[in-house]
Amino acid sequence: MGGSAGERRGDGDLAGLLRTALGGNEKAYSEFLQSAAALVRIWARRRVASVGLDPEDIVQETLLAVHLKRHTWRTDGPVKPWLFAIARHKLVDALRRHGRHSRVQLSEVEGNLATEEAETARDWEIGRALEVLTPGQRSVVTAISVEGRTIAEAARSLDMNETAVRVALHRGLAAIARRFGRK
Repeated sequence: MGGSAGERRGDGDLAGLLRTALGGNEKAYSEFLQSAAALVRIWARRRVASVGLDPEDIVQETLLAVHLKRHTWRTDGPVKPWLFAIARHKLVDALRRHGRHSRVQLSEVEGNLATEEAETARDWEIGRALEVLTPGQRSVVTAISVEGRTIAEAARSLDMNETAVRVALHRGLAAIARRFGRK
């Protein structure tokens, strides 16, 4: 009944873990990613149940984005709104790739509109995340998660079928999540 550690952690605990992780502590980073994954997993399950998407795909893409964009978090600010903003973006991306249109109430995002800032990942961060992948997985994850292509576009450009692209993306994101989020 108490839920996982991620569900029980308060924003201050998560912020402390992420601050420590940004200081170079890999154990704190692993704990942060595990807690973040648990929170996003619950959030994603509630939102994708009726549209046929796998919530784990949203979790993995969110973790990858968190890893690549962790430098954008303001260390004096709360973590959960930042985390869920990334998750919302990944959900919208997944819905677009899935061919569905998401209706979002303006009240859900209006607070983020004025405060959004450009989010860019450093090349070395992307390279570090991608180095754990096989060449095929790296091509697919780069095409979809870095370049922003759809499954269909990636399949055409890589001369693969869409199912193979989905499998490679899922396995690639799982490998990155294991490397950076789950030991």
